[in-house]
Amino acid sequence: MSVGKPAFPKSLRQFSAGSNETGRSPSHERAFQGDRSLLLGDPDLLDIGWQETLGWQLSRLRAAVVWRLLALAAIASFSGCSGMTEMARDLVRDLSDIDLEAMSGGLLGGEPLMVSQEQMTRLTKLPRIPSLWQVTLEESKVTVFSPLFENGSVYAASTNGELLRFDPISGKQSGGTQTKSQLSGGVGAGEGMILVGSFKGQVLAYDERNGKLLWSTHVSTEVLSPPYAGNGMVIVRTGDGRILCLEAGSGKRKWIYQGATPALTVRSFAGVAMSNNMVFAGFAGGKLVALNLSSGSLAWEAVVARPKGATELERITDITSLPVTDGQQVCAVAYQGRVACFDTASGNQLWARDVSSNAGLAMDEYYVYVSENKGELIAYDKRDGASVWKQDMLSGFRLSPPLIQGPYIVVADTLGNVSLIRRDNGSIVARSSTDGSAIVARPASLPNGFVVQTKNGGLYAFGVTG
Repeated sequence: MSVGKPAFPKSLRQFSAGSNETGRSPSHERAFQGDRSLLLGDPDLLDIGWQETLGWQLSRLRAAVVWRLLALAAIASFSGCSGMTEMARDLVRDLSDIDLEAMSGGLLGGEPLMVSQEQMTRLTKLPRIPSLWQVTLEESKVTVFSPLFENGSVYAASTNGELLRFDPISGKQSGGTQTKSQLSGGVGAGEGMILVGSFKGQVLAYDERNGKLLWSTHVSTEVLSPPYAGNGMVIVRTGDGRILCLEAGSGKRKWIYQGATPALTVRSFAGVAMSNNMVFAGFAGGKLVALNLSSGSLAWEAVVARPKGATELERITDITSLPVTDGQQVCAVAYQGRVACFDTASGNQLWARDVSSNAGLAMDEYYVYVSENKGELIAYDKRDGASVWKQDMLSGFRLSPPLIQGPYIVVADTLGNVSLIRRDNGSIVARSSTDGSAIVARPASLPNGFVVQTKNGGLYAFGVTG
């Protein structure tokens, strides 16, 4: 099968360093300027103390809740309230089923699920992906940052408030700003702006040309995903499940959409997809919605997966990843659910297949690729959902969302590895490592390769040809 390559820009437009004269408050006076040294030291070192602490704190929290619920059940039993007693017992059973090690390891990084020695031997014998450059930023323990390539520059953010710009060829820093905010989401772009969000619900828009702050606005709560700009609008998704539309020129709110949220959900760092004046977003409970960009009104709502199981934990079927669309159809995948594709105009289901993923999927002109929860990468025919191939050599690794890069698929994992896989037959052709910490966000495409950002703050660029 002949697989086409994505079109890359023939030249890279440089992003000149900005001026200090922003006309804004001192917190934003540093425009895109400065330099940052290349990463030095041993890339194989991994500090997992914070993960152990998180697991211990989650264990204490679960124990405290269990004891209080048992006490509640005892009180209800003495008072004759049998319904309250049964509810408390169900909650205790649900809490006892929570895999805290998987929560602190799977979402934020950590060990693979289960990998055989033979599997590791085969993986280590693969050729290496050529390394282009690497730099280091502040580590990110509780959120996920996505690097961005936009108009000839690479952008990356970190929780300490840095928003930096790098040359995609050399990795040399060509600009940056200290936002003086604790950043939680980014980096987004569009309409000539570079966009980030903060834990305090700030959305910050910077001029792509000179790094000056254009506007700042507050939303309901933390921004956990990159804001998206297009058609004169900026779309922001908040941690409480709201989708807001802001005017690109001023940051003023145009509309807000609030979807229904079950009592128990999976924390999501997914944003929204835009196409044909529509906004597509997945929600808890396996719902996919299409909103009119101009008004925020609901165009249609579809079910990707329906909750199944006896307990609340078993019934979680959240869409925790970004939908993908080619303009004609939009596809989404749910945790403990299915992957399904729908007509973008009507919302009619085209096909669906059982699979579980909280990482996400990608789409090209032929296939839909899903990073499955157990570490398999699966390709489905986008026309009818027929299974085309399955790559199971990565089984046991928690994968990132896939990136389409020329004739290849790029996936990363929570041990900081990146793998290059052929789109036509699913074979792994090369594999490299970074700093050993999790890569949760989708790799970002470069004209000559791709770039990833690790939880430890490493920014790694790799070269891909052909």
